[in-house]
Amino acid sequence: MKLAFPRLLGTATLLACAPSRQGVPSPAPEPHPRPVQSVIPAPASVQFGGHEAFVLSDSTAVVYTASATDDVARVADYLAGMLAPTVLRTTRPLATSDPTPRGAVRLAIDAQATSFGDEGYALTVTRDSVVLTAREPAGLFHGVQTIRQLLPVSVEHPAAMQRRLSLPSIRIVDTPRFAWRGAMLDVSRHFLDVDDVKRFIDGMALYKFNRLHLHLSDDQGWRLEIKSWPALAALGGRSEVGGGVGGSYTQAQYSDLVAYARDRYITVVPEIEMPGHSNAALSAIPALNCDGIATAPYTGTNVGFSTLCASSDTVFSILNDIIREVAAITPGEFIHIGGDEVEKLGHAQFLRFVERAEKIVRANGKRMIGWGEIAPATLDASSVVQHWRYSEGKSADSSFLHAARGGMIIASPGARTYLDMKYDSTTVLGLRWAGLIGIRDAYEWEPSTLLTGVSERSLFGVEAPLWSETLEKRGDFEFMAYPRLLAIAEIGWTPRVQRRWDDFRMRLAEHGPRLQALGVNFYRAPEVPWRR
Repeated sequence: MKLAFPRLLGTATLLACAPSRQGVPSPAPEPHPRPVQSVIPAPASVQFGGHEAFVLSDSTAVVYTASATDDVARVADYLAGMLAPTVLRTTRPLATSDPTPRGAVRLAIDAQATSFGDEGYALTVTRDSVVLTAREPAGLFHGVQTIRQLLPVSVEHPAAMQRRLSLPSIRIVDTPRFAWRGAMLDVSRHFLDVDDVKRFIDGMALYKFNRLHLHLSDDQGWRLEIKSWPALAALGGRSEVGGGVGGSYTQAQYSDLVAYARDRYITVVPEIEMPGHSNAALSAIPALNCDGIATAPYTGTNVGFSTLCASSDTVFSILNDIIREVAAITPGEFIHIGGDEVEKLGHAQFLRFVERAEKIVRANGKRMIGWGEIAPATLDASSVVQHWRYSEGKSADSSFLHAARGGMIIASPGARTYLDMKYDSTTVLGLRWAGLIGIRDAYEWEPSTLLTGVSERSLFGVEAPLWSETLEKRGDFEFMAYPRLLAIAEIGWTPRVQRRWDDFRMRLAEHGPRLQALGVNFYRAPEVPWRR
């Protein structure tokens, strides 16, 4: 029998109570009614069934369409591993024509489901089965994250005794609003080891991000091995803010991170900062300086004082070596060249530098991204500008120029998305030059109306940068990222008409126990009625 799901848009909260019987008072409502579902980011369409839940047990099988790709089998194994030991750990294929077995969770690819795009999915849960369908494996993976969030928080405790997992009867059809949903980690000012970055990637995957922007070089440290110029990591990687020991990734470690992210449908975007924010490189390779003399390592936090020698062909030859090696170990199509806060070059000289850098990136088979200052250069429309210079109501870059030439813009307004800003005046970590950013500030803004001359069709998406001047260890990074990262996730994924602060904060409250179960050091924003 076909289930009839009543239409219930997105993230509406169930407020209605049963009518009171005569002479019997109705129970007092909860001070903060729990949302019907607490998925973040909110799905595009949700319909609830009036039927019993689907209960997982040791007889539940995870199956997938036999003709699907190896990627589908991997997503099925990922799901089974998440649900184990409550369900059978082993997965098995089915023929496309086979019916879904009673009591099974099925993953299927439907190449004709063009409305899903590359990352959308449909999830149908009844008492008898769970069916997750997508056009591409990425959509299945995102759908698995929705399943995870619909399950009790005990799914995060596989060793719990008598763990009972069930899913509500529900129908979700979901696809992201923006193609680019990113977070940036600054590992240059303070270094994070591979395992800490992987933990950050896991958190991004749970909330359906798909780009990890790694800021790999700055004044304070160079973090990636370059085999043709080993001094960059050997010498430039030894410092960080405050004089710590620094560190760097070998190319093998970087490739491991890239593969780990790719398995979670996240693309790593490396940033090699130029021509400014370059003192670590200048201290490692004298030829990058116009006078041929290496600078001293820098462990402070000032900006704007450094620049590569823009008039030297040798510098561009070295940059080509660097970009060639980075491109060779980066499967994704983008390389970020920075380009912000350059105070030691004239404007015309800076623009010529950016144009030469773009040619190098394109010659090595990649598309260039740069911060908003690069927009006035004569750029190819395939390059991308990342807007950041924004204070309340004011933009201080020329992103609109790139939009006018048909280029795409990533929105990272400092006053809304910079996760290193303090939450309030009492926050110990973080800076405040872009303002204090509470969770509501991070949530209540609209990318399509942010910048004059940059309409929805010119928006690639959104990204939340996490700079690390004041962040030394993993717990520091997590505290500043969570829960604001979840707000940015919803802005990037959920349709504009379905985003409402009061609804979001109630769903966010339900994620406190999940984040706690995952060991995430998050900020308990006072405006959110956190569940314990």
